[in-house]
Amino acid sequence: MGKRIVLLGPPGAGKGTLARQLADEIDVPHVATGDMLRAEVAEGTDLGLKAKQIMDSGGLVPDAIVVEMAVERLSRPDATDGWILDGFPRDVEQAIDLERQFSGAVPDITLYMGLDTDEIVRRITGRRVCPRGHVYHVDSNPPRTPGTCDEDGLELTQRDDDTKEVVAKRLQVYWEEIDPLVAHYDELGVLRRLDASGDAESVHARAIQLVSD
Repeated sequence: MGKRIVLLGPPGAGKGTLARQLADEIDVPHVATGDMLRAEVAEGTDLGLKAKQIMDSGGLVPDAIVVEMAVERLSRPDATDGWILDGFPRDVEQAIDLERQFSGAVPDITLYMGLDTDEIVRRITGRRVCPRGHVYHVDSNPPRTPGTCDEDGLELTQRDDDTKEVVAKRLQVYWEEIDPLVAHYDELGVLRRLDASGDAESVHARAIQLVSD
């Protein structure tokens, strides 16, 4: 039987990496609203064009759009026995709206990934991606050939929302909203705090212990 897990944490905490690992291990879908939005951007849909303009400026896509996408995804058959929400909900209003629209949206566990601000900035500004989704870091996970994806030879780029200026704005918004959301899940009795410092293997080991307890 799977588990319903919400992963919370600042940009660059490693939510995506950990979510994919946990999803494989407990056999539930990894639901990342950010990936959904970027897919819309890549396809050039009306939603994608609106979302790109907002994300490139460091803003957040309106709640109604994101909640609607999440409800639709969690309603699919493969999510019946559990799921992992990656970086969503992002505030109390989204959490309550999601719980109201989808009765199974209260998680069994919420992992809150804590990370130092300087490390957040270092991780994000050094991130490079290829058009097919492979992710590298100039320091901790560089490609064999600088600027070129190891998997498909395509050029690596820095996302528009990974610059230092946009990251600073994203973090300001994040810190303002995360404390009430953490308190919400704490009141539900499902909050567990995860130290997200160190390498991915160490974070994964800590997460497994918290999920298994």
